Amino acid sequence: FGCLDHVSFDLSLARGLDYYTGSIFEAVLESDNPHDSVGSVAGGGRYDNLVGMFAPKGRSLPCVGVSIGIERLFSIMEKRMKDVKTSVVKVLVVSGQKGLMKERMKLLNLLWKADISAEMLYKANPKLLSQFQHAENEGIPLCLVIGESELEQGVVKLRNNQEREEKTIARDDLVAETRKLLAELESS
Repeated sequence: FGCLDHVSFDLSLARGLDYYTGSIFEAVLESDNPHDSVGSVAGGGRYDNLVGMFAPKGRSLPCVGVSIGIERLFSIMEKRMKDVKTSVVKVLVVSGQKGLMKERMKLLNLLWKADISAEMLYKANPKLLSQFQHAENEGIPLCLVIGESELEQGVVKLRNNQEREEKTIARDDLVAETRKLLAELESS
């Protein structure tokens, strides 16, 4: 069945000497990365007499059982996922000035109506750096930056968080330019 490359027999393996009555087995995750080494992630074997202790009249019940180390598997998955940053949110609407929550909400609504996944931090006056940090931590690819001067000029700044580059665009072109930049990011 093509599994011989993934199976080895180890006659020195010992598990639960007091209740296993036959063959035993263990699953170990192998990896080239030494940080993924956690030892056994599953194990079990045959234990005919164990369940019979709880059966009426001491009947012998043949059994085979296995246990899986969910915590160990999650630990490995977590280590492997640390470098992978993905988010369903594509745009974070940000501002570094006070009193612009309504403006951020208007832009957010505009993006939602265009079916662009977006969010903002719902604090009244979040610090600009903490908003950028949030986008980076959550893997949000774009930030839409608004401030007093952008409002006066009828523009917004669209920031590519991977490249840390900003470009100023007319507010009327916001949806088209956002879609265009998202498409470019997804194709690269």
